[in-house]
This record gives sequence, structure tokens and C-alpha cells, in this order.
Amino acid sequence: MHAAHSETRHYRHRQLVRARLICQPPYPRPEYRRTTAIAGFGIRPRCAHSVTQGHQCRCCANAHIDALQDYTSQGYKSLYFTPDGLAAPELGRAAAALPPLPSSFVAFTRTMLMLRSGALGGRGLASRRLSSKICQNVTEAIGHTPMVQLNRVVGPHCKAKRVLAKLEMQNPGGSVKDRIALGMIEAAEKRGEIHPDRTTIVEATSGNTGIGIAMVCAARGYKCIIIMPQLPPMMERYIICRKFGAHVHLTAGAPGAPMVENMFSHLSDLLANNKDYWSPLQFENRDNVLTHEETTGPEIWDQTDGEVDFFVAGAGTGGTMAGVGPFLKKKKPSIVNVCVEPSESRVMTGAASDKHTIVGIGAGIPLKFIEELDPGAEWRDGPRGAVDRFACASSEESTAWANRLAAEEGLLVGPSTGAACKVACDIASSDEAAGKTVVVVFPSSGIRYITHPMWAGIKMEAASILAPPPDFSNAPPLLRWRSEEYVPPDP
Repeated sequence: MHAAHSETRHYRHRQLVRARLICQPPYPRPEYRRTTAIAGFGIRPRCAHSVTQGHQCRCCANAHIDALQDYTSQGYKSLYFTPDGLAAPELGRAAAALPPLPSSFVAFTRTMLMLRSGALGGRGLASRRLSSKICQNVTEAIGHTPMVQLNRVVGPHCKAKRVLAKLEMQNPGGSVKDRIALGMIEAAEKRGEIHPDRTTIVEATSGNTGIGIAMVCAARGYKCIIIMPQLPPMMERYIICRKFGAHVHLTAGAPGAPMVENMFSHLSDLLANNKDYWSPLQFENRDNVLTHEETTGPEIWDQTDGEVDFFVAGAGTGGTMAGVGPFLKKKKPSIVNVCVEPSESRVMTGAASDKHTIVGIGAGIPLKFIEELDPGAEWRDGPRGAVDRFACASSEESTAWANRLAAEEGLLVGPSTGAACKVACDIASSDEAAGKTVVVVFPSSGIRYITHPMWAGIKMEAASILAPPPDFSNAPPLLRWRSEEYVPPDP
């Protein structure tokens, strides 16, 4: 029998399952299969059927067949994947002389496909995003945030090839915390711990996690209580959480560790006295870290095509750094992970905590997820597990950099973003970053910090000319105000 027909018959009989759907082409397989680029978590190949028959196969047109670029130059014909991971590659005639597939390639593709099939426990943002162009609810819009290059704020002394910002404020709830809100709640649902019919979700938070949880609860039908300190910067968080239908409990806002202790004391009381209350406990829930390890980290690696040399992120719970940092280290051991905290509250280097205005980071307590990177090690400056160094920015610097990002890059961000950006740009200006890529996480939108000092000047200006009562007259002059002529009062 002709070799091609024999191979075709063998191919038919195998009836390979390719990433959730069965595709049984009645056509001879071409000698080599070529695929298009890997986009996001999805693998969208050019179908072998269309190569052979000159038309597009219906199931493959929907990108349900997952066959990766076959290492043609090395003699691999095709690689097939099942919902459980990687199936053995089929080799060409020179099989004995072929090198094994790179382990990093195998690990990456297996992880991506398992995420897509939901085999990794429900944080499969990729699966939801690729399955349809229309989100079935707002939680399906979480993740896959854009990455942009910073051009003006980096300054003339920048030696890095580029500084890239991961825009987490593009999540539907406005911050990186949307990711963990969804990840922790989904994981608890899969374990059968919670259900909308019986569970009230409660959490202690400085705000952004609370907003994310309130949003997810609204979308999924949970009752929700958010606990936060009674401080002026909480104004927008209070309003937004209430708008999502959550109740808000305010505790004493003493600076540093007492503020956090007050929130958690009230949380403990609520959980102890109400059997149907459940808390994600973001500061100690491993699903926080796993969410970033399984979504944020792979997104960064994919968006940069692995070209990342420095990773910079602030630490609120420490989940972003504890999840993304080790993920990137496994991919590229030379990556330098930099964890950012306020200059006034350098707890992770062993210093005392003091009050600061960088909302979202610097909780004033040692962070469990960072401690677990090197259990039992002394809190001091220097490396700790996957974290290569701890850096800082002051409240004043953070506000200035947040304002610069708005005015010079068109990025409306909060003060913790200003802190991370300041550190990233300092690194980019150093000799060690010459020709390299710096990636920094921008965690939240500046629109929810209207009561923060970063808005004080503009609020004063607006109040001076938009004070009630409004002037409804139509008498000349019709032009009543030009902001160019505003002279701020002396401090």
C-alpha cells in the first residue's frame, strides 16, 4: 500500500482529541503543518485541512484545534494536545536524530491549554475570554489587560530598551484586585464552600479589593459586607462599594498596624457570630497568589514574548509579587524582581511603620505571602526568595509621579502606581538596565482617589470657579473662564 494512504488510515483511526473538541479530518495530512502566532493564551492555527483542501474547515475556523508550530526545521511534523496536557509529538523520518522538545516550551503550552480547558481549577480567564467575543457577565472581562510603553516620563537619561506598564486599571472594577476577587470567590465556589443562596461574603480591605469583591458579588448574586478604615481617602471606595450593593463597615483608622488590626478584629467577630458569613481573607488566601501565577504572570510573559528583565510591583497583600515573581523566575532566572513599599513604612526591610498617603500598599504589617518566599528569614533589605530587592518611594514622590503619568502619558493612575513607576524609571536610568526591558504593574485608576492630595490643586481650582449657585445668565461676556489664567494661591 502507498505510504501516504497507510499514514492516512492510521491517522483516521487515532481520532485525536484536540483541546476539548474532536476533529476527524477525512483528508490526508500534509507533510508539515504551519500555524499562526500564539495570541494571548489561545493557539490559533492555520488548519491542516485548509492547507490540503484549499478551504477553511468549519471547526478549525473557530480556533478549536490546538496544534502548535511544528518544529519544521528540526523535523517535527505536528504536536497534538489533549485537555489533560501534552500528547507525544509525531516525528518525521529523522526521529532518532531529533533533539527533545525544550522543557520550557512543553511547560508553557501544557499550562496554556490546561488553563483554557479549565483543568487548573477555575481561574481560566483565558478559557472564558477565548470562548466567545461576548462576555456572559462582567467577571469574564477581568484580566487580559493591555501593556503600553512609557515614552515621556522615563526621561532623557533612560538607558533601558523600554519601560512597559501593565495597565491593571483596565479591569472592569478599575484595579488589579478584580483578579483576586474573582479568583478567590471562584475557587471557594468550586470547593463548595459558598453559594449565593446562603452565603454573605465579608472582607477587610483598604478599598480596591473591596470594590472588586463587591462587583463580583453583584454579578453573582451574593450579599456582601466590606470593612475599611474610617479615613477620608476611603470616600470613593465607600461610595463605589455601596453603589455595587455592598454594605460597608468602618473601623478606627489609627495609623500603621493598629488600623489593620481593627479591621480584622471586626471581621473575626462577624465570622464567629454568623455561620453563613465567609471571607476570602486576601492577606492569607493562597488563591490570591495562584490567581497572579496563573493569569497575570503568563500574560506578562506572553505580551513581552519573554523579553522582560526587570519586574516591578507594589505590595498591598504581596499577592502580585508572590505570584508573578516566581513565575517569571522559572521562565527566566536572570529576571530581577523588585518589590515596592512606601519610604515611610518599610516593614519588609525591618523598619518601623509610619503614616503615609500611598493608598493600596504599605499596610504596616509583615506580609505573609512575601514571608513565605523565604520562611523564617529575617526581615531586612536585600533579596528574599524570588524577590531580588525591595525599593521604595515617598508619599510626595508617589503623588508627583502619578500626576506626571496623567499629564505626560495620558494615564490616569493612583498614588501606588506613581510609587511603582518612580522605582521602575529609576531602574531604567541605571547602568544595569542598559538595553533591557523593565515591566511595571500599574494597579489602579486615579479616578477613585479624588479625595487624595494628588487631586488637591485641581479641586481647589475647580471649586473657585464652579461654586454654587450656578450662573444661568446669558449676558456677555460669554467666555467666563480660561484655566490658563488660573493662579494658585500661595501655600
